[in-house]
Amino acid sequence: MTAVDTFNPTRLTWARRRRGLTKTRLAACVGVELRSVSAYETGEFSPEPERLAAIARTLSFPQAFFFGDDIEEPAIDTASFRSLSKMTARQRDTALGSGAIAMLLNEWIEARFDLPPPELPDLGRDSNPETAAAALRRAWGLGELPIKNMIHLLEAKGVRVYSLAIDAAEVDAFSLWRRDRPFVFLNTLKSAEHGRFDAAHELGHLILHRHAAPNGQEAEQDANAFASALLMPPASVRAHAPRFATIDNLMRLKKIWGVSLAAMTYRLHKLDLLSEWHYRKLYIEISSRGFRKNEPDGGLREISQVLQKVFAALRKESISKEEIADSLRINPRDIDELVFGLALTSLNGVPHSNDRSRPRPALRLVSSEE
Repeated sequence: MTAVDTFNPTRLTWARRRRGLTKTRLAACVGVELRSVSAYETGEFSPEPERLAAIARTLSFPQAFFFGDDIEEPAIDTASFRSLSKMTARQRDTALGSGAIAMLLNEWIEARFDLPPPELPDLGRDSNPETAAAALRRAWGLGELPIKNMIHLLEAKGVRVYSLAIDAAEVDAFSLWRRDRPFVFLNTLKSAEHGRFDAAHELGHLILHRHAAPNGQEAEQDANAFASALLMPPASVRAHAPRFATIDNLMRLKKIWGVSLAAMTYRLHKLDLLSEWHYRKLYIEISSRGFRKNEPDGGLREISQVLQKVFAALRKESISKEEIADSLRINPRDIDELVFGLALTSLNGVPHSNDRSRPRPALRLVSSEE
């Protein structure tokens, strides 16, 4: 990030939207007229030192943040928001703001670590999500086996995974390409099964819609179909399908592929292993027992290997979260939100991972001499 000596009004606008405040609300918090905030944001004049300090406190950004270059925020039409029409402007701005800060943090990390390079085949010309999912499984050598950990798989194939710590049903996840780097943002407040499906869904957008706007009902249906086929390959599902499906045997079956009970039921129906009547009967029972909102017998939440290793290496180098935030001119809280639910190891804490046996993707610290 290039240092500049003058106040950057675009950063004020961005920071205000990132924190979900209107100009009127910011003016009231800072103790100025609405006209003054508008003038600050248009560059008509800059805030006095005491006003800037109040703005920084209100928006939870260091004062130095407002003297940086323009923030490169992802454009709405490049991000795959699943329920864009249902999202409020505040939710959209918060999510896109998370994406912008993730780009800054990722750039900082990649300047110091060698992360796995992207290995996503371009399958956008294949209009059939089922075929595309099968092609990806072949390309990645997955065969018909269940995918044990979607986040680990994405990271091993070069996808940068970050968190959306937003408690809103309308904001599940989103993904985008940025300078030949694929990014996925997951709402880590959802169930483990929901998170796995979201990760596969966003992978579908990255692969199927790389050269087109990833929004709209058809794009969402394609990504859902891709995720279902990727997580539950047809031959494997057919081999395990029960003669007569019940909630009890579907509960056992869903654990094989790490999906929700509803997703498992839908997949069986999609593969003609359940009649329309049987599917509707099971769906009604799932809903009546509250299993749509509260996943029964849920699995363990998946976490990031890359962030775990990055944090461990930084801790050995005595680099704190505050130092990273200071270099990026952001609040340490913003870093916490990007890794919330994805890393059990904090920059300032002790590792708590109980999953030391899983293989890790290549990652090494780049010394200043290289």
